Amino acid sequence: MSHMMDKPAENPEEDTVSLRSNGKTDGAVKETLGMLKTFRNSIRRAAEKSPLSSSGGKGSKVTAKGDESGLKPPPSPSLSSGSPALSEEAEGSSQKSKGLARSKTDPNMTRFGDSLLQRGESIRRSLKFSKRNKDKNGNKELVTVAEGLKEEKEVVKEEEEVLEEVEEEVEEAYTLPEIPHTPLSVMQINKLIEMEVLEEAHLNLLALRREFQQERERCGDDSPMELAKKEKDLSLLYGGLRNKINTIVRDSNSLPSRNKALLVPVARIIQEEERRSEEPGGLPDSWMESWREAVGEGVQVKVESVHLEKREQNASWLAVHLGLLGQAIVEDLEKVKKELRWSYPPSFNVFSTYVRSYHRVVGQHLKKLEGQVTELKDLFALLDWIINRYKSEKIMGSPSLQPDMKDESADLQLEDGLLRQLKDKYCCRVKDDVRASLDRLIEIENKEVWTEKRTPEKDDEGLLTAHIDMDIWTNVKGTIMNSRRIDGELEQRVISSCLQELKLFPGRFETEFRRHCSALRPQPLWTEYQITYINSFTALQQHMEEHRAACPDEVEAFKKEVKLLTVRLGQDLEDQFKEEVKPYLRRMMTRKWLTSDEDFKQLLCRTELLSDHCSVMRPPHAQEFASRLHLHVAREYVGQLMKSNYSCKNRKHEKAAGKIRKEWGKLRDLFVEMKSTNEWLDPVGDDLSDIITQKNKSDIKEHLQPIVEHYPDFSKKHLVAVLYFRGLLRGREHQQILQRLSELKKKLGDGDAGDRSRVLFGDMQVTVNTDCLSNLPFSCLSFLLPDN
Repeated sequence: MSHMMDKPAENPEEDTVSLRSNGKTDGAVKETLGMLKTFRNSIRRAAEKSPLSSSGGKGSKVTAKGDESGLKPPPSPSLSSGSPALSEEAEGSSQKSKGLARSKTDPNMTRFGDSLLQRGESIRRSLKFSKRNKDKNGNKELVTVAEGLKEEKEVVKEEEEVLEEVEEEVEEAYTLPEIPHTPLSVMQINKLIEMEVLEEAHLNLLALRREFQQERERCGDDSPMELAKKEKDLSLLYGGLRNKINTIVRDSNSLPSRNKALLVPVARIIQEEERRSEEPGGLPDSWMESWREAVGEGVQVKVESVHLEKREQNASWLAVHLGLLGQAIVEDLEKVKKELRWSYPPSFNVFSTYVRSYHRVVGQHLKKLEGQVTELKDLFALLDWIINRYKSEKIMGSPSLQPDMKDESADLQLEDGLLRQLKDKYCCRVKDDVRASLDRLIEIENKEVWTEKRTPEKDDEGLLTAHIDMDIWTNVKGTIMNSRRIDGELEQRVISSCLQELKLFPGRFETEFRRHCSALRPQPLWTEYQITYINSFTALQQHMEEHRAACPDEVEAFKKEVKLLTVRLGQDLEDQFKEEVKPYLRRMMTRKWLTSDEDFKQLLCRTELLSDHCSVMRPPHAQEFASRLHLHVAREYVGQLMKSNYSCKNRKHEKAAGKIRKEWGKLRDLFVEMKSTNEWLDPVGDDLSDIITQKNKSDIKEHLQPIVEHYPDFSKKHLVAVLYFRGLLRGREHQQILQRLSELKKKLGDGDAGDRSRVLFGDMQVTVNTDCLSNLPFSCLSFLLPDN
């Protein structure tokens, strides 16, 4: 050996570093060789005594070749010819001798051990002085480091090709390799951990732990400094080993296949430490639980690495992120299913552990996102992803993850109350958005219609419309349909939220309408606007009726508010019409009326305009509106006869009767055209005309029955007023007519007069002309008293 070191020997390397003898002492050379021997010995042990080795069939128990009672000494670490890494004879003898038992179904162990041998040999070649081989010509040839690296690459490539072909789980049972009698130093063990020679490091840790246990038993309660120091060293080394294992596990699904080969020894170390958990010297908490936490950390790294843009940069920031997140989950679980699971024994339940970790980590991630989400579209995206997409074929239900997912839950592990909080937030946002859209609608109506005094449009049915009902209904319906895609419970809550906000809208709209358009009264445009909004809100209320089954109380409350609005707008129209026709009606049944048609023409004109308004008003409001005004016109027109303003003399009663019949006929036809429901008012004009037109006073008695039958509330005071207009002021015929009325009412029954649905004369004010009654006896006047 000394002779060889005296001669200069070159050993070229890739990094151009060479070791040459330059006259240094033999001691320095021997020290260098000693370091190389120790490192080579560690590599050899990692190959021969790896915890990856297992024996027996499936389900065999863990066995240890060496225990505390009697261990064979480890092979000599010297660079002797007996080393299996240097001598062909050693290789032959090792084949003959009984090696470590391995699982028949564990090709990964064999490949891993062989790989370590090859890599150790390559490293040895690159670090030690190479042997000089002579060919038959005596030429010397050096084995370069480049050749060693080339061999290593070829081995790695072969390993990867074999790994692609084999997909079989590691056996549950294993055989623990022989624990060294004397452990390496703390620094050496720590170096092995750093270099990820985990099986060798763990065996030496077990040896160190055994020494600690033996010394502890000898010392008893006394704890010398050396024992405390050894316990501290154990704790530090175990902590380093666990940190290294956690790092490997965490990165195993992100880094290339470098880490995957280390997972088998990682699993065996975890199994062995779990088995020794009750023995002193180890870590107090569970290694299996630490492994699960490492898996969760790796999952968290994956989730947090998914691209997330800022809201200001992309309006669809959340939808894009959730799409990428789902894709990353599927891809990661596919790797676990196809690759990682084969590096662990079955008891680790690798795929299930990753799935549960994703449920938990993604749930925590979504909680963070919830704080950033404010807009309705983002709340929808988040809720839809949680409730529907996560469990769908897009992610956890992906065909590529089947059938491993059939026994797994597909539900996210959300923080308590998070889903309810999201739904509450969604419904509040719906209310805010609906309110904002309704306010914008009022602003648009003011800007484009009221301010511009634009004439309302007509729909396909010829009805005035502002289209606000369609705008509101479309917006609300879209919101409800979106919520239905999430789930039925949210849909019902959204319907309720929309209707609650809609309930307040009719009052707000009316306030703004009157504030901006009150100056238009009583212009025709004001009337058209009122009819338009009666129509629009009625249509909107009818649209909302489709949600009565889901939210009956809210629909009824909204209907009530719309009813109040349409009644107020309709009452304005009625009051406007009544005010317009009032002067013309007051001049009916007068001397001027008998000789002029001007006032009736104005009354007819206003009534025709009313008919036009009813034609563009949505039912049932048009019919109700026409019916109410029909009754008003009848009472006011006929009521003029009750005021005793004029008495027909000199046979003018025939002309007056004819005029009443003609005018009432025109009014009646208009209200029929308006589809008034008060058809019972139609005969009043003819009934009164028949009484007034009779040439012979005695004949009047024969024409009282129709008016009594049609209008049970027609009384003696009303007949007195009609007779006064007819010109019959007093006399025997006058009394006989009144007597006949009493007989008819008694015969037909006065009970019908109590029917308030058909009251015409009962609400009329009757003025009794005292001049015509001044010469009558009291017996005649008694007919006019209320009791009669």
